[in-house]
Amino acid sequence: MTNAQTTVGELIRQAYEVRGWGPQKVARELGIREGRGPDGLDRQSVRRWVTGRRNPRYWLPYLVELLDLDPGLLKAAQSPRPEPGPADTVAAVIELGRSDVFRRNFLAASNAYALSILGLPDPEGIQRRVNRASSVRVGMGEVDAVRAMTKALGDTAAELGGGHARHLVVRYLTDDVDRWLNGTYTEATGRALYSATSQLVHLAGWMAQDEGNQGMAQRYYGHAYALAAEAGDPELSATALRGLAVQAIDLGPKFGAVARRLSERCVDEAKTLDDPRAVSYYQTTLADAAALDGDRRMANQALAASQKAIERNPGHPPGESWASHFSIGRWAHHSGMILARLGDLDSATEHLRQALDIHGLDRRRSRAIVLADLGKVHLRQGDLDAALMTWTEFLDCAEGVRSVKIGEAGEDMSTRLDQYRSLPEAAALLKRAELLEMPLT
Repeated sequence: MTNAQTTVGELIRQAYEVRGWGPQKVARELGIREGRGPDGLDRQSVRRWVTGRRNPRYWLPYLVELLDLDPGLLKAAQSPRPEPGPADTVAAVIELGRSDVFRRNFLAASNAYALSILGLPDPEGIQRRVNRASSVRVGMGEVDAVRAMTKALGDTAAELGGGHARHLVVRYLTDDVDRWLNGTYTEATGRALYSATSQLVHLAGWMAQDEGNQGMAQRYYGHAYALAAEAGDPELSATALRGLAVQAIDLGPKFGAVARRLSERCVDEAKTLDDPRAVSYYQTTLADAAALDGDRRMANQALAASQKAIERNPGHPPGESWASHFSIGRWAHHSGMILARLGDLDSATEHLRQALDIHGLDRRRSRAIVLADLGKVHLRQGDLDAALMTWTEFLDCAEGVRSVKIGEAGEDMSTRLDQYRSLPEAAALLKRAELLEMPLT
């Protein structure tokens, strides 16, 4: 039994357990998919793959399709041991993009995959690609093009939600950026190209998460981290880890320990940065994860550190990175929800109002989410009238935005208002919430 076979088996086991399946269910589905019928494969075969006693060579394409196995991780698992060459980051991320183009079912996020990301980077990846023979010569013009496209597509997603135009991001990655990543460039250009691609891949992950595809988002964030780490860009590395941490936070208490570990690693990655907005960005995430995990002391410490950093923001315009866009308004929103999680509802209301009225969050999606959160806090305070007024503003702002967070906020509002449906104002909101547009699945 080889280490490679054991690793492949572990990937198979993790994938079917996330779905709540067992070997018998996997065998049945594989038999149907391959054409032999539900009895065409026995469960003992699946168990032999998982324990490493057999290599599922013939069945591997069907397993990839059935269980949505990540091609990059699978390739790494099949590498020779004990000294495997690292899986090529560029090939893995492009393969992920291509599989995303044709994928029709959603992947499930897993704790095991999230933590495995921390060991992905290949520090020699860029050097192996520098000055390789190719008919496509790449310079800073191509790097600037990736950055410009990421900004344009990201602005659209921030306004209208991740459910809009994600296919454009993925197509751009696989049709254009792929050629440049496999082109000829210097080490300096290669590092810049990897950084720019990391931002594009991170955007694909954010959009996948915002339309509800958590497993796909997790994989994009992992590849964004690998690209940034290989480029030697600590801010982008930390931002990709933050994406994974925020996703774990959104998935709830069962991901609490993973969210905290990823957030701690995120802060550690960013320890050399001096941009106060970036420092606040990552410390706020750690505070949120600690609050979710029940560690009040750490949550308060990280929240205080985030406030100290954001208050020394020099006020110059944001740069190109995600972290540089973390404004005091966005900090006020995040800190307000952390305070609500810790039970300080009055301070939470004050922070959310500051986010809306003083610091003026202007993106429709962002403003709608803050309004939905504020309505929920008002209701927890026992102020139904304020909740109804705030949720009316939320629905006005959310119209036409395709985001799973907007849809979930609408469902949360509807659940909380159900006991008040005899009131005309509440009944009207419940009727309007039914019309919220959700991302296509």
